[in-house]
Amino acid sequence: MPPSAPDFHEGGQIRRCEPLVISASRATDIPAFHGKWFMGRLRAGFCRRRNPCNYRQESLISFAKTRVFVFWTKHPAAFLPCLSEIEASGRQFYFQYTLNDYVAERLEPRLPSLAHRLDTFRRLSDSVGPQRVVWRYDPLILGPQLSVDRLLERVDRIGRILSPHTEKLVFSFLDMYRKTRHALRSVDPELRAPSEVEMLALARGLAGLNASWPRPLTLAACAEELDMRPLGIAKNSCIDAALIARLCPNDPDVQKFLTPRPRQAALVLMKEAASARDKGQRAACGCIPSRDIGAYSTCPHGCVYCYANQSERTVLNNMALCRRSPEERESLLP
Repeated sequence: MPPSAPDFHEGGQIRRCEPLVISASRATDIPAFHGKWFMGRLRAGFCRRRNPCNYRQESLISFAKTRVFVFWTKHPAAFLPCLSEIEASGRQFYFQYTLNDYVAERLEPRLPSLAHRLDTFRRLSDSVGPQRVVWRYDPLILGPQLSVDRLLERVDRIGRILSPHTEKLVFSFLDMYRKTRHALRSVDPELRAPSEVEMLALARGLAGLNASWPRPLTLAACAEELDMRPLGIAKNSCIDAALIARLCPNDPDVQKFLTPRPRQAALVLMKEAASARDKGQRAACGCIPSRDIGAYSTCPHGCVYCYANQSERTVLNNMALCRRSPEERESLLP
């Protein structure tokens, strides 16, 4: 790693950081498509990432202090052989694994069959343990063939299979961004986000289903303003302090990072509580700080509701770039 990298980014310079937790990645599916690149960067000990909002700004992200990787994926089958090397590096990890059933609606057109994805989920859980594979049904979408009851039926079928292989189900409701609305209308103009009444009906239904599954799970909602705690549904932290503490019980750096220093003044305590969350995320997000290493428009799954891809053509062009010497490139996109 270049020893002369400046400590602060300004203009065309590089900002260097040494995060304890790395998110890999909210912007793309690294386990599905960019495993060779990730393993090359793990061996090198650092990567680079450009600011997606200002391409002149770049960060050099050192793995020197990294203790935990959080992988976001919908299909990590190709990544499973890499896990033993990650473990041998001394880092902990866990997966945010989105597994939906929108096959009939063609909302996830390039994913493998539901049966194949269920099998991969179970294989991953058997390999690393159910506590390290968080099931996400995300987002919850309604439409002509997707009433509240029918959507709950689909979640139930998956939950009865997956509940012995995970400890937690995270869900969220569709956020109807302008881009998302346009994309969904191209498939079915009647696909939509649930109303608040429907949100509560879905939440109550999920709580009832969960109680009947072979192994009841912890239920949590991701970045939702609606308070569902009376139904036994927590506000989620995808970059999860409690799980990280559990994975690293004897790591003093992790425990120091997760435990706020004592203060006497109530105002200071309030400020520290506020700073414990990742300020780069939405207001309702409960994640603790991490550093993302992905790049937008580099995921070919083609999910219609996806916020991270600019266009199919952009993804195809970027993937052509990503295939060039993936183990040697310092950044995901050259």
